[in-house]
Amino acid sequence: MDKLVFGTAGIPIMTEPRNHENALSVIKKLNLGCMEVEFVRGVRMNEKTQLELNELSKSLDVVLSAHGPYYINLNAKEDEKIEASIKRVLDTARVAYRFGGYSITFHAAFYLGQDKDNVYKQVKKQMEKIISTLKAENINIWVRPELTGKVSQWGDLDELIKLSNDIEMVLPCIDFAHLHARTNGEFNTYDEFCKVFESIGNGIGQHALKEFHAHVAGIEYGPKGEKKHLIFKEADFNYKDLIKAFKTFDVKGVVICESPNLEGDAIILQNEYDS
Repeated sequence: MDKLVFGTAGIPIMTEPRNHENALSVIKKLNLGCMEVEFVRGVRMNEKTQLELNELSKSLDVVLSAHGPYYINLNAKEDEKIEASIKRVLDTARVAYRFGGYSITFHAAFYLGQDKDNVYKQVKKQMEKIISTLKAENINIWVRPELTGKVSQWGDLDELIKLSNDIEMVLPCIDFAHLHARTNGEFNTYDEFCKVFESIGNGIGQHALKEFHAHVAGIEYGPKGEKKHLIFKEADFNYKDLIKAFKTFDVKGVVICESPNLEGDAIILQNEYDS
């Protein structure tokens, strides 16, 4: 990536008719630069659409990413649930690669009351299977476990940095709203955002800041973490200082807005960055 681009988590609200091809045209008209294809309830997209999206995204210069299904738990107790989770990640990567996707992200696992070190080993084991399969299929795409919003979910900043060091093709998706919620209100100042970028740059390497994937939204939270996403006007999330930190560290990649007001708040982020 040679720049930082902003866009929506899924098809913009104003898109009519609601399909991915029209969505990319809307993204371009709004002067946004990316869109995340949401496979959160299953990976469904026919080959014709995949090829059309690939061509259209290139012609419009819109970067695509994908979000895998919610039903993923690489630390499930049942082997069949782990295998199903692996398949969902692989299917997301396969389809995203065919439509020219930059990276995929997903919520990787739950702790299920287990020791964090043991859960890490289990997630790493399953992720190694995923990357090995993708390499065998010549699929080259960033695979990104997401920084999760609840303390019951695997995926804090340290875990993501460690996994990115341990396995090729893996980088984090940093959901700043989740980080804010997971820490019950911390990570909401310029200095704290800078610490995130410092941790990633020092812990993984500067390339991780030049191939970045972020999620941003307002968020409601409590002691256990995330409750629900909010529009910026209704939330305490300090997106202006986050944008300032993006600039300071010359971050490049995609910033996906997950606010209920998808394109409206994405434009707010874009305008703040441009200003």
